[in-house]
Amino acid sequence: MANRLSGETSPYLLQHQDNPVHWQPWGDRALADARAGGKPILLSIGYAACHWCHVMAHESFEDPPIANLMNQLFVNIKVDREERPDIDGVYMTALGLMGEQGGWPLTMFLTPDGEPFWGGTYFPPEARYGRPGFPDILRRVAEVYHTDPAAVRKNADAILDSLRKQSTVDDGAGVGKGEGGPVRISFDILDRVAHLLCQQVDMVHGGLGQAPKFPQTYALEMLLRAWLRKPDGALLGAVDRSLTGMSQGGIYDHLAGGFARYSTDAEWLAPHFEKMLYDNAQLMDILTLAWQAGGNPLYAQRVAETVAWILNEMVVSGGGFAATLDADSEGEEGRFYVWSETEIDSVLGKNAGLFKNAYDVSSHGNWEGKVILNRSARPELGDQAHEEKLRSCRERLLKQRDSRIRPGWDDKVLADWSGLMIAAMVNSGAVFHEPAWTAAAVAAFDFVITNLCPSEGLANGAAKGELVHAYRLGQPKHRAVLDDYANMIRAALMLHETLGGEHYLQFAKTWTAAVEAHFADPGQGGYFFSSDQATDVIARMRHGHDNAVPSGNGVMVGNLTRLWLLTGADDYRQMADRVAAAFSSQLNSHGLAMTTLLNNVEFLLNPLQIVIIGAREDSAAQEMLSAIHGKPLPNKVLAVLPADRNLPDSHPAAGMGQIDGQVTAYVCLGQTCSLPQTTAAGLEQALTMATEPKAMS
Repeated sequence: MANRLSGETSPYLLQHQDNPVHWQPWGDRALADARAGGKPILLSIGYAACHWCHVMAHESFEDPPIANLMNQLFVNIKVDREERPDIDGVYMTALGLMGEQGGWPLTMFLTPDGEPFWGGTYFPPEARYGRPGFPDILRRVAEVYHTDPAAVRKNADAILDSLRKQSTVDDGAGVGKGEGGPVRISFDILDRVAHLLCQQVDMVHGGLGQAPKFPQTYALEMLLRAWLRKPDGALLGAVDRSLTGMSQGGIYDHLAGGFARYSTDAEWLAPHFEKMLYDNAQLMDILTLAWQAGGNPLYAQRVAETVAWILNEMVVSGGGFAATLDADSEGEEGRFYVWSETEIDSVLGKNAGLFKNAYDVSSHGNWEGKVILNRSARPELGDQAHEEKLRSCRERLLKQRDSRIRPGWDDKVLADWSGLMIAAMVNSGAVFHEPAWTAAAVAAFDFVITNLCPSEGLANGAAKGELVHAYRLGQPKHRAVLDDYANMIRAALMLHETLGGEHYLQFAKTWTAAVEAHFADPGQGGYFFSSDQATDVIARMRHGHDNAVPSGNGVMVGNLTRLWLLTGADDYRQMADRVAAAFSSQLNSHGLAMTTLLNNVEFLLNPLQIVIIGAREDSAAQEMLSAIHGKPLPNKVLAVLPADRNLPDSHPAAGMGQIDGQVTAYVCLGQTCSLPQTTAAGLEQALTMATEPKAMS
């Protein structure tokens, strides 16, 4: 055996191709080797931007004595969690079932058939941090595997049984459960969950809970939606405190734009410095909605700066969006991003004092003797002249920083993360009148269609024309998971509503049919994460809760609702109802983690349909679109139709047309439509009347 990673395309796997460990990629060959040799499997899962993955690699996987021990005792398999979220999801869930805290690197021990029987995350090369040394772990696990197979079998069977139950609806009574079975989620339930979430917000620094803190944008969206239904200062305050804390904290890159994945502390100061495409897409969405709700210029600025970072640093050849930037450079976490006071003084000269006062710069630093730039102490923006001076300082520092050795760039393109960013960029481009952002989203969508829908199919994956998960170095790889389809359907529908174009709608319908054919659970409702065509996963997971990315089932409720309203086909509404009902009985145990699903159920319950009849390019239509995009309307469905195009018969505005040949708009809430509006001012008034807070149940 030897290290077999050199033929892979994943930057994470290629980082390990020269390890003395005999790594193999996940697949039938590795499992066959384990069976043939009678060895257990050591499965190591991580990703290219992961700091602690690098630490364990340097300490253990690059150490010849430890590598020799691994090779002697195990068949060693390395997985990029971003390329194989289905594999990662199964074994991360298994680790949780063992009572362990999840994280990466994930280190799991499996039978030769891929069944987990023990695991953990990071292990040091010798005992420290209250954790045993990795060599001791290797010897002990191998000893137990060979001398006590009954115990290994018992552990593996118990974990497998629990994994299967994870995909079964909880039958216990709860918030969403009545005597006759699951009940429809109501506005009362949505309000209750929102207020429970609000109680979890740290009102000093913002964000949910204490350290470590993640953005949890879908939870913030739920608070903002609840405020839009029934204005409550506590709800809006929790959102503003959180978004301002993140936007002015060290988790934000104040020089180039973009957010790191999470903060290690409660104050949003010190991140693990990796920057992920999916986080930034979700933060763009919530910042845009919050700007529409309150007009805070900080939110608009952060969206614009984040888009600039994406376009400057995260676009691959051909227009696709790259996945991540590493936390480390030159073997040190955060080195690319941090400063000393001496460096600041040298670059900025006479303007250094102004900048240091604003950005928490001192001689002793604020993190491990270095400075992470942040404005947490003074989060409010100053006057225009003050902010212009700071902007000039940031540009000079960025120019200096660009001369440093850059962090690693993981330029693989992932369908699910691309869908999130395409939708975010289309929406933000429309709201902030930035056609270049929309054009970048179109280019990224075209990249996915060209490169992640292979014309010949994959030898071990998707059939011809089906969506696949990943692409790099000219190779589409790995069968798509639910999130790939869900997020790309959402992106296609966003493009359709914003730009028109029936081909976007057709992509959404085709991909939805694929989800229904290969992911649906006909017995319990909802969708599995893995396709029924997948042959190398030991369990098909099924859940409605969010993780680092929004729940695919939750996103599909919104997609199906939108397709129902755009096409008039009631089958889509029924499918959305079934997905919502499938998870309603889990609200008691998972309600605070199911916010994407709940947000989209609100959309299903209370859609706002806006129809503009007239040419999209007409100046009157453009003024109307500007009025629409300026308001916080998370439940809107927009259709712009030529005068000779009819609405579906089921549409509440069916049969209505232009007034005196003018561009005409209708606003419909439920089955009730406004009077026809021929001016942007009239449309804005109709939107205000339709969305003013009212009693809902």
